[in-house]
Amino acid sequence: MEFKHISVLKDECIENLNIKPDGIYIDGTLGRGGHSEEILKRLSSGKLIAVDKDIEAINTAQERLKEYGDKLILVHDDFKNLIDVLDGLSIDKIDGVLLDLGVSSYQIDNPERGFSYRYDAKLDMRMDQSQYLTAFNVINEYNEAQLADIFFKYGEEKFSKRIARNIVEYRNKQSIRTTKQLVDIIEKSLPEKELHKGSHPAKRVFQAVRIEVNQELKDLDKIIQDLALRLKVGGRMCVISFHSLEDRIVKQAFKYLELDCICDKSAPICTCNKRQDVKIITKKPILPKEEELEYNKRAQSAKLRVVERI
Repeated sequence: MEFKHISVLKDECIENLNIKPDGIYIDGTLGRGGHSEEILKRLSSGKLIAVDKDIEAINTAQERLKEYGDKLILVHDDFKNLIDVLDGLSIDKIDGVLLDLGVSSYQIDNPERGFSYRYDAKLDMRMDQSQYLTAFNVINEYNEAQLADIFFKYGEEKFSKRIARNIVEYRNKQSIRTTKQLVDIIEKSLPEKELHKGSHPAKRVFQAVRIEVNQELKDLDKIIQDLALRLKVGGRMCVISFHSLEDRIVKQAFKYLELDCICDKSAPICTCNKRQDVKIITKKPILPKEEELEYNKRAQSAKLRVVERI
């Protein structure tokens, strides 16, 4: 199947990466390869390491980007394992890294993947289709308290307990196998006035389940910090987030990297050995321009934050 894919904040990312023709760059979330292609266009003797845990993304990019030959190194892995990837390639320092967090448009638009509440499909939501845990497992095997906690923590769903209770009641009679079954349960769990307010009533729960299935927030702060420390002086990291939970982690990780000391303010001398590692380039996140939003509605919640190694 062919899916429309538009890279979010593409020009802003490329501009902020300050790409050197002979540099080594990472695209930690390859997707359909839009950002990767723009980086590759600007390389002469440089290299791009493009990573994705979805094998469909790797296979598609292999064909799309084949003209760039050995400038491109494709890696089927989670970007959270990038330090091991770099070590395996004997690369100590890099010139830039881009992380475009969240789910790709082609994953949402492919009904078979079960990411979307707009299609009736099997409950799946795996970015890495070789892993065991699916949305089916989460919805049918987690207990009521676990489900309520996930919906509230990862979806900021204020009716999380009611939805969790109704899911458990439903699955006591039969398994919840499809996205439509889940959407119906969610809609029946909400007050009537909530059904017509703002976004789709199932959006928050679907986001929460997807984050749980793919462990999207786990160790995100650690890999951001680790990759920032692998940058050469002057090298830049660009991170695009799509919801407040991600953005908060990115913002706090960048703030920590910029700190010059983490000792208690009452301490007479510094004993922490923490030194400033980066300067924050974007005091406020870069948002999509109106022109981009006109042709790409999914960019609406995107935020780009940038740091530079010092």
